[in-house]
Order: sequence, then structure tokens, then C-alpha cells
Amino acid sequence: MAYQLDDTDIKILNHLQENGRAQRNTISEIVHLSVPSVSERMRKLEEKGLIANYHAILDARKFNFDITAFIFVEVDSSERYPKFVENVTNHPEVLECHSITGDGSHILKVRTKNTETLEKFLSLVQTWDGVTRTRSNIVLSSFKETRKLAIERTVEIKK
Repeated sequence: MAYQLDDTDIKILNHLQENGRAQRNTISEIVHLSVPSVSERMRKLEEKGLIANYHAILDARKFNFDITAFIFVEVDSSERYPKFVENVTNHPEVLECHSITGDGSHILKVRTKNTETLEKFLSLVQTWDGVTRTRSNIVLSSFKETRKLAIERTVEIKK
């Protein structure tokens, strides 16, 4: 089902992507609407699933998570995917897991304290049923890391 966003919705969404803690009165000043009107629009955007959640973004290094790595994982059969996904979900080091084409069947983005903890995590992953191979890339530095989307007027709402 297609849903049309207007300029005000787009301004609200863009501002929330920049500052998820923005107060409604601040947003109301930006979009020139009353606080109740902004609250109602935000409620509708949340109900439609366009706003999934609000999160704080922590500085991983301040918490001594000095290693970011991308791990390509090869799982031998789609029958093993549910258990693989369960294993991944149960490990806080895994920030993201994606099914992919090309090298491997999945890619994991992990953050860990150091190379020793990364090695332990890799050893664990290699014991999971169906995992036949892993290949790791350690991030040396990051220039851009965001979840901000370029919003278009028409969005597809899937049920």
C-alpha cells in the first residue's frame, strides 16, 4: 500500500533522524504546527511503522569496544538458517546480520573489545551447526556510519 508523505511529515522525519530526542515543541516550531498536531502526526507515522523506534547512539570506543569487524559467514544449507539466526540474535557482539549474495551466505557486523575477544567470537561462530567457513575484515577507521535515510514522498507500507 502506497502512503504519501507531505512536506511536514518529511521535515518531522528528517529532524527526528538528526535528533531522536527532539522535543515536540521544538519540532512544532520547525514545521509551524501546534504541539498536539505534531504529536498526532508522529503517532500516525509510528502506527504506520515508518518510525520503528528511538535509540541513543553510543560511542563504542568510550565503552572500550575498540574492534569493529565484518565477518562473512558461509552456512551450508537454508535448513540451518533459523538456528544460525537464533545464534546471531543471542550474541550482543553482533550489531547487524544480513543474508547476502556473493562470498558467503551472511555478513555480520560485530563490535568487540579487542582482537582476543574477536578471536574467541570467531571460534564460537565456527562451532555453530552448518557454518562451513568464515572470513573476517577488521575496520581500521570509519568515515561515515549512519542510519539516516533520504526520504521520498511515496513510501510502500507492507503488512
